[in-house]
Amino acid sequence: MIHRILLAALLAGLAVLAAAAQPAPRREAIRIGILSDLSGSFADVAGPGSVVAAQLAVEDFGGRAAGLPVRILSGDHQNRADTGSALARRWFDTEGVDAVVDLPNSAIALAVGEVARSANRVALVTAAVASRLTGDACSPNLIHYALDTWSMSNVPSRALVQAGGETWFYVTADYAFGHDLEKQSMDAVTRAGGKVLGAVRHPLGTTDFSAVLLQAQASRAKVVALANSQADFINGMKQTAEFGVARRGQRVVGLAVYVSDIVSLGLEATQGASVVGNWYWDLNDGTRGFARRFGERMGGRMPTDLQANVYAAVTHFLRAADALGGAADGRAVVARMKAMPTQDAIFGGGMIRADGRRISPVYLFTVKAPADSSGRYDVYRVEREVPAEEAYRPLEQGGCPLSRGG
Repeated sequence: MIHRILLAALLAGLAVLAAAAQPAPRREAIRIGILSDLSGSFADVAGPGSVVAAQLAVEDFGGRAAGLPVRILSGDHQNRADTGSALARRWFDTEGVDAVVDLPNSAIALAVGEVARSANRVALVTAAVASRLTGDACSPNLIHYALDTWSMSNVPSRALVQAGGETWFYVTADYAFGHDLEKQSMDAVTRAGGKVLGAVRHPLGTTDFSAVLLQAQASRAKVVALANSQADFINGMKQTAEFGVARRGQRVVGLAVYVSDIVSLGLEATQGASVVGNWYWDLNDGTRGFARRFGERMGGRMPTDLQANVYAAVTHFLRAADALGGAADGRAVVARMKAMPTQDAIFGGGMIRADGRRISPVYLFTVKAPADSSGRYDVYRVEREVPAEEAYRPLEQGGCPLSRGG
């Protein structure tokens, strides 16, 4: 009896070892999930256009990577962190999704980043702007493609002080995002030798900026900075035009502006404003070619920089997966993405730092006057291409353990 028991145990052990020695079942496809806001406040800057950008990237790559077909899924996080996390977890656990891309809304991006880490999949943040994503919340499974609040604040603040805009007044959305933009811009203005004359905060969803703008005018600051976004920026910017802020000699800068915001407002209301971005559809032949193809599928609309980020992120992810022979090991894919220079038709060359920060050109734009525009989407003039050492937070200042080899 004892011998039979021992023999059975030995055979069972051999069976386990044999099973362990077998390679993992080969996946039948590489799956990429575009997790976005498909119908809410971020739908114009990301949303359905991000899905189209991902599809274009897959088509340009040939539709296959590592010998497998590439499939695009899409889902709506409804601007809820719990909804976004649950959908990402289901995609990873039961639907074979290898990477989640887009993620407008920083709270959702931070939450999904942790889900990707625990599942050992990939999170490619092409829309959220929290600088924590490459700071204390950095991850070996995450890469940040969108500009962050550090860049969005520091680039225009330093450049405009150097150009003579040495006094600043802030109109700030009264929640964490606005506070972050305001603080980082104020610090940059002070470091550049400028002076902050004051600030006033407004509730999220404000429609009447009259009292706020009267304080901005009374400050006589050379620069009025709008530290808000989306509907708040649109309403605030529209009323700066009505109040004649620019006509009275004050320069208006939007710290978190997208080309769709300018198109929505029109050039009469936005001309002369300063805007920072890492991409624009009319920069060169490559960007214009992508924009034309995008517009054919989006009713003539031109892509935003966030949608262009999706194209670049998906392209580089597929290059890494192809080089590795698969995408199942998220940490290995991200490590390969960091090791390979970035290269695509619409951003050109770049790199990904140890903290997950994608490095590519950053531009300071000025919004054109109506007389200088040749069409609805011809809205920006490039003032300056900002060197990388000025455009991004220094690696050692972010607090990411990965930057120290941890």
